Amino acid sequence: MKAKLLVLGALMLGILVPVAQAKEKKKTPRGMIESMQSLPCGVKQKGLNGLGAVWGSIGVTSVSSNEKLCPQYLFRTDELEYHIRPTDSKHPVLLPIGHEAEYKIKKDRMFLKVPDGDKKTRTYQVVSMEPTKSANEENTAYRQRDTAPPASRPATTPPVETTPANRLPQQAINQNPPSQSPPPQN
Repeated sequence: MKAKLLVLGALMLGILVPVAQAKEKKKTPRGMIESMQSLPCGVKQKGLNGLGAVWGSIGVTSVSSNEKLCPQYLFRTDELEYHIRPTDSKHPVLLPIGHEAEYKIKKDRMFLKVPDGDKKTRTYQVVSMEPTKSANEENTAYRQRDTAPPASRPATTPPVETTPANRLPQQAINQNPPSQSPPPQN
């Protein structure tokens, strides 16, 4: 009887563990909406400029144009900074600055959802991407690194100024130094 209970308990445990693991959802990546800028993204034109010479011959040349501004956001993740613009340029929704957002990227589009807001997924165009620069990292520009550990490196000395007198050899090239004997001659 006890053996049957043990086998039954093991079967139940074997069934419940995979079910519990299957319920864990894959977490979507998150980032922070850091800032927004209004940048020029085109020109609004109203008037009869498309009909060209026909209306120009009559004297109707009134065209009013003004610069169109689009919001551009800085969206920062752990690894990258994205500059994004809404794809719906006629009715852009303003995002809350300083809030977290979930995102997915497909090609040059970013699908962004703010869980604290209206929870709608909106499409944004990725304008540019840069690696995240943290305050504690130094400049990552390429440079040749020293292979010696810092403790064994020699102290740097200021460069010696070279003048024509410093460049001259101490002795003439054809003369032997006084400490050496002349070479044997055969």
